[in-house]
Amino acid sequence: MTERDTFTDRAADAAGALDLLLTDAALGPLRRMLPGLAGARFGARLAGRPRTLAVRGTDLLREYAHIATGQSALAPAKGDRRFADPAWTGNPFLRRLVQMYLATARTAENLVTDADLRWRDEERMRFLVTNVIDALSPSNNPVISPVAWKAAIDTGGVSALRGVTNLITDLASSPRVPSMVETSAFEVGRTLAVTPGAVVKRAAMYELIQYAPQTEQVAAVPLLIVPPVINKYYIIDLAPGRSLIEYLVSQGHQVFVMSWRNPDARHRGNGLDEYGQCVLDALDAVRRIRQSEQAHLLGLCSGGILASMVAAHLAETGRLDTLATMNLGVTVLDQATAGLSAAAIDETAARAAIAASGRRGYLDGRSLAEVFAWLRPNDLIWNYWVNNYLQGRKPPAFDLLYWNADTTRMAAQLHRDFITLAVSNGLTKPGDTTLLGTPIDLFKVDVDSYIIAGVSDHICPWQSCYASTQLLGGKTRFVLSTAGHIASLVNPPDNPKSTFRTAGENPPDPEAWLRNATTEKGSWWPGYSQWLAERSGPLIPSPATLGSADCPPREPAPGTYVFDR
Repeated sequence: MTERDTFTDRAADAAGALDLLLTDAALGPLRRMLPGLAGARFGARLAGRPRTLAVRGTDLLREYAHIATGQSALAPAKGDRRFADPAWTGNPFLRRLVQMYLATARTAENLVTDADLRWRDEERMRFLVTNVIDALSPSNNPVISPVAWKAAIDTGGVSALRGVTNLITDLASSPRVPSMVETSAFEVGRTLAVTPGAVVKRAAMYELIQYAPQTEQVAAVPLLIVPPVINKYYIIDLAPGRSLIEYLVSQGHQVFVMSWRNPDARHRGNGLDEYGQCVLDALDAVRRIRQSEQAHLLGLCSGGILASMVAAHLAETGRLDTLATMNLGVTVLDQATAGLSAAAIDETAARAAIAASGRRGYLDGRSLAEVFAWLRPNDLIWNYWVNNYLQGRKPPAFDLLYWNADTTRMAAQLHRDFITLAVSNGLTKPGDTTLLGTPIDLFKVDVDSYIIAGVSDHICPWQSCYASTQLLGGKTRFVLSTAGHIASLVNPPDNPKSTFRTAGENPPDPEAWLRNATTEKGSWWPGYSQWLAERSGPLIPSPATLGSADCPPREPAPGTYVFDR
């Protein structure tokens, strides 16, 4: 069996992160809070292990006794922000309360392991138990939270009124989760997405933006960026100094980006074929504008799936030579995973989700934002619960979270196509899926590729991103960046905390790659810029104007579609 077969022949009975998110967004994330048959099997397995229950119960009671007498050594993990206030450790009552909470949580987690469930049931129960444990944390209780009491005393009770007001406001509209950012602190086109450029092509489904050169000479081969189809494009053009587009342009690259239109019910029929045609049209426009035989293609997250299928379509139709390189950022092509994403979805749920978006004509982006939040409840739910409601504060001003809250919709057909693709894991099976009538075989994409993943990505786990090194046919450079799903992309060179890992070879096993990888300080941006430059031909004079005769410049960047709500 070849290394390629190791990945392409893996069982596809487990759906990945993409269909989990898109299914939950249509049906509601709280469906996973119900134990269902997994809960029944969990109870039955424990009932058949009375000795195990007795041992766990005895250990818990013993620990309670130690806590009551002040002999317990239990303490929150280092860096657990929930219990950072000195009162949690300095006050004898609160310290014991935290210790009882930690002891109970540890017992509950151990019981999930003790039940020895099938992996699917275990992942579902572990998710449920973890969410219950997180919700019951003493830090979330307004009656005993020291930070809530201190805020109330400091403000004369005003913080409590503000907290109630914040809660009512958040519950009044979706997504019904605590607000994560002070939206008035940012404005697209003024404080975000301000790299100079212009719309040079407007189509029914997208705008093509060309960015103005900032150097006297530029690389001959331009770069087209395909952003996620479920978010606004400006994640790669945040505030000055935190913009990948700004950085690449400053390094002499010719950069174009697609800004997707925010669909509504009128666009219900737009699916992978229609979006794929858009990418093909944009690639042709980029090459015509810059009179270049080739272009680099960079796809991000769901846009990476689309870009990969387009590259395979070009390979199948004999036009792969128009691509200089294929690049992916936080993108999962192999959807088979053995974790929560795989365990929490089945074909029945997938069909129900497709039907739900089909009735409306689109998937509401606010529902997707709610799903994202519940995947990391301590960071994205309970942290803001304490800040917004218990302390009555406004959430902080953070550009990443502003972008995250600037949600978009997904056309019903695209929603259907993505779920179907993920459930079948079709991209790992040559010819199993098509684009524009062309069978897709990613291994035929044998141009050089650059793949970026985030070490703590909870949406697209880096191991799943790494699997693309075995699916694509060309020479691949895989880079594992600091941080999570989006923060790994927003990684400016002046960030002193940034690191990334690389290795000379890409073995089939991602853990083997990790063992051989070396850690480098700094951002991956400079290395990526150099990698592109080495594959971009000679330097040529910068264009005096943007666009071309058939693609004249229109509105200045960030265009008009980015403002669609």
